[in-house]
Amino acid sequence: MQSDRSGHDVTSLLQAWSAGDAGARDALIPLVYQELRRQAAGHLRRERRGHTLQPTALVNEAYVRLANQPGAGAESRSHFLAVAAMVMRSVLVDHARARQRAKRGGNARALSLGAADGVAAAEEPLDVVALDDALNRLAAQDARKARVVELRYFVGLSIEETAKALDSSPATVKREWTTARAWLRRELTTA
Repeated sequence: MQSDRSGHDVTSLLQAWSAGDAGARDALIPLVYQELRRQAAGHLRRERRGHTLQPTALVNEAYVRLANQPGAGAESRSHFLAVAAMVMRSVLVDHARARQRAKRGGNARALSLGAADGVAAAEEPLDVVALDDALNRLAAQDARKARVVELRYFVGLSIEETAKALDSSPATVKREWTTARAWLRRELTTA
């Protein structure tokens, strides 16, 4: 994570970008690009071998989608990270859906909710499209827990980084992460 000074710079640039200053967008990208790329690389390390999407491509696709929205509606650095998490999730889901279509619906990409904890997956694998559908149902019930999953799983933030991004305590995020994972496991095993 960046220092408070950089966080303040990011917030100022986001506000200027939201006001329509394209130069602010161009100045913002170098401040957040490496962090987003690091997070994308962390997530993609947990993906299947031979995955065709690389960290740079994931961040670039997310950037293209964000660049089309002035300021991406972000009010602060932490809010921007949350918005970026949703966009990265969208990119990964779109990629998985395209792959499924290419295989005529078969062999969905296997993922594990335990992967974000850096634990070997001893649980039943699931596919990213099913996870996205379940995550949308969770968001309808508890948007905060869904955001925790997005930040932890799709962006690869640690408990502490997620707490900072959501302006919360690590203990609260850990509790929400545990509860959300249990809820998603139930949803995905009964679907």
